[in-house]
Amino acid sequence: MKKEGKKQYSELPGKNSRRSFLKKLTLTTALAAGAPTVLLSSNRKRIFREVHGIRVKKKISENDKIHIALIGAGWMGMEDVRTALLVDGVEMVAACDLYDGRLIRSKEIFGKDTFTTRDYNEILDRKDIDAVVIATPDHYHSIIAVEALKKGKAVYLEKPMVQKIEHGHELIRAENSTKKTLIVGSQRVSSIIYEKAKELYKSGKIGDLNFVEGYWDRLSALGAWQYSIPPDASEKTIDWDRYIAPTTKRPFDPIRFFRWRNYQDYGTGVAGDLFVHLFSGLHLITSSNGPRRIFSTGGLRYWKDGRDVPDMFVGVYDYAKTSNHPAFNLVLRVNFADGSGGGSNIRLVGSEGEIKVSGEGVTLRKSKMKKAPGYMIDTFAENTQKKFLEEYYERFPEERLSMQPPKEIFYKTPKDYNDRYDHFVNFFDSIRTGNSVIENSIYGLRAAGPALASNLSYFGKKIINWDTEKMQVV
Repeated sequence: MKKEGKKQYSELPGKNSRRSFLKKLTLTTALAAGAPTVLLSSNRKRIFREVHGIRVKKKISENDKIHIALIGAGWMGMEDVRTALLVDGVEMVAACDLYDGRLIRSKEIFGKDTFTTRDYNEILDRKDIDAVVIATPDHYHSIIAVEALKKGKAVYLEKPMVQKIEHGHELIRAENSTKKTLIVGSQRVSSIIYEKAKELYKSGKIGDLNFVEGYWDRLSALGAWQYSIPPDASEKTIDWDRYIAPTTKRPFDPIRFFRWRNYQDYGTGVAGDLFVHLFSGLHLITSSNGPRRIFSTGGLRYWKDGRDVPDMFVGVYDYAKTSNHPAFNLVLRVNFADGSGGGSNIRLVGSEGEIKVSGEGVTLRKSKMKKAPGYMIDTFAENTQKKFLEEYYERFPEERLSMQPPKEIFYKTPKDYNDRYDHFVNFFDSIRTGNSVIENSIYGLRAAGPALASNLSYFGKKIINWDTEKMQVV
């Protein structure tokens, strides 16, 4: 695959900007999961373009195609590749996983000629692979990503970027030294939803920002990481030794393999899984580099299944004043036994209104304080009340009534919108043209760092001070 000076993927008719390209996008995750083999067919791509008004700009030659491989063929990895293959000029070549069943499934979905292996090094050594999607458990993220960059591969790295804060700096050095494309898979930063929220925030619609809250609650076993375990799981079908190699040596345990997010050895808890999305989205909206002080608390309230991370988690964060935003406070929450039904949003509150961001869209609410403060004078003597009112109306003369603007405006997300598609468009554009990605390793660490520091606060029962420039605990 060789670089081209112009973008080779599809575009909306009559428009050339990234913003216009993002107006109408892709199929739902449910559709992708329900019909994976149909989704990847050329006929499905044709229907996809017709439905969303996308036309092919230029046919991509075989030499200019981007050949990708998947490392970590679990649910998220499969969804990533399904989405990536909707972008023109992208072909799936190989898949790696430590469970044989996923390698078989990769051939069923992506074709019998798909190369499969348990050893990711066999993927990195192949000359016909341009880019890898890394969707392994968290403890392998930085290990494989650094090696992939050094082997000349572009990297799409699932969030959180790293399992340990110090590994983030190793990855930054690898990205800088190799000059290869790396994008972190927190796709909200590519979303038109968050772009709209940023536009509203930057225009001063809510006055001076002072408070932000975000949550991602769930009410389901799968949402709480009780993932399905296949009946053929055994030491024969799973490379357990390779799985535990970077961490604590333990006897074979299929629960730790398939439900890895529940354990500190392999995952990063709710902060690494979900807070990192909220951080990356908020930082896009406010152009922030992160909080300066971090405190978290919570506990294991419901899912007492042997996991060693909490299922109820609350983080409190202080953001200092910068040239991009005033000082404000942030509160984040995850509840895995949310009896209200679960859900997720971010709410930015200012002195004149609020911006609420959810999957359905962006809501702007206005509520400006009046200049006149009002009064409570009934307990004053009558002469004192009279004097007070004379002075009050001299300072605050009655204003003429005026037309009232709407108190609330809702910007709705397009039907079937998929921000992961946007993220892959940005990734492949960078590979072809050398343009910057929207979420490189520095941006990724500024989201992952505070999330991982939240775990340090929780388990250490202490406040964590964070250096936003050096991206480290101080």
